[in-house]
Amino acid sequence: MRARELATDYPTVSLDSDALDAARLLAAQKLPGVLVVDADGAPYAVLPASRLVKLLVPAYVVDDPALAAVIDEHHADRLCQALAGRSVADALPPEPHDRTKAPVADADDTALEVAALMARERSPLVAVVDSRDGDRLLGAITASRLLDRLLEVA
Repeated sequence: MRARELATDYPTVSLDSDALDAARLLAAQKLPGVLVVDADGAPYAVLPASRLVKLLVPAYVVDDPALAAVIDEHHADRLCQALAGRSVADALPPEPHDRTKAPVADADDTALEVAALMARERSPLVAVVDSRDGDRLLGAITASRLLDRLLEVA
């Protein structure tokens, strides 16, 4: 089984896309993360849903989780306003070494190569490109899709 067979169409956002729109996309499609592409459409980073959730929670609550219990529901319901006016680039970690670089598999990579890449990079998805076609993005493979296909043959 090759990466091209496992890849499916997968939503992408650009660095200048609206972070709130990216959050809505993740929620509506129940995605583990979204693939961020650069201006040329090449895989740039993965924006995990957990990163957006972290941006919603005030830093003082992250530092002291007991404070979450004292925030009333009215204020908790408005947490997503923290993403208003921010771009996807703003939502990515500022330091390149903290950023989840988009793991990229070649279309001819095996399922085991994709699994190893996913495990090594600790990413919920892997972008798939066709190196024979100028690294054209074919789609992505999510961890759940990979597991599903591997379990079919188990």
